[in-house]
Amino acid sequence: MSIEANLFVFQSDKSATLFGFAGQPGGDSLPKKFAPWTGIGVVRPDQVPPNGLPREAIEAGIAENGYQLWRKKKSATS
Repeated sequence: MSIEANLFVFQSDKSATLFGFAGQPGGDSLPKKFAPWTGIGVVRPDQVPPNGLPREAIEAGIAENGYQLWRKKKSATS
C-alpha cells in the first residue's frame, strides 16, 4: 500500500469498540465475523490517523491481511 493512499475507516456493528481500516471504500476485506461494518470516515494521505495510530503500521496490516483492526477503549463514563 502506498503512503499516498486513502485509509477507509469502519466500525463493527457487533462491537461498538471495534474499528477497522481498509484500503478500499467498501471494506470487503474486513473480517466477516465482526460484520456488518459501517463506513465512518476516510483518512487522506495528508491526515493523521485517529487515536495516534501510526499510518505505517496501518498500511503494513492492510498489505499483509487486507485490513487493520483496532479497539477504542471505553471511557470511565461509558
